[in-house]
Amino acid sequence: MNIGELSKASGVSSKMIRYYEQIGLTRPALRTVSSYRVYGDKDVHTLQFVRRARDLGFSVKQIKELLALWGDRSRNSADVKAVALEHIAELESKIAAIEEMTKTLKHLASHCHGDDRPECPIIEEIAKVADGKSPRVNARFGLSAL
Repeated sequence: MNIGELSKASGVSSKMIRYYEQIGLTRPALRTVSSYRVYGDKDVHTLQFVRRARDLGFSVKQIKELLALWGDRSRNSADVKAVALEHIAELESKIAAIEEMTKTLKHLASHCHGDDRPECPIIEEIAKVADGKSPRVNARFGLSAL
């Protein structure tokens, strides 16, 4: 099948298929004499695996690990679990950061008059971050916590 057919069968765009090949996440496609990419059922399954892993938020590095483990029939499930647990910890850290941002923004919004006056604690807090004056800056998301 060609790249368009692979894209339809796997649910992964042609652009991403080329990107995954370029970064070594998937194996390079076989080529015809005229240099067209040719794919088979194994490529469909691999890309479906990658797509599902991406849907679960795994990084490219983690997906490389998972692909290697998927292909290794003598793998230890403990190795797969370790990758998943690492990812869960990362997700929980992001959730905590988002919850902190939400708390901060709710606090700021509750103290904003929301009228025609120019004074606004939301703008003042964001300006502190831009000036580097805020004591606790969330580096990942660029907002400070109160």
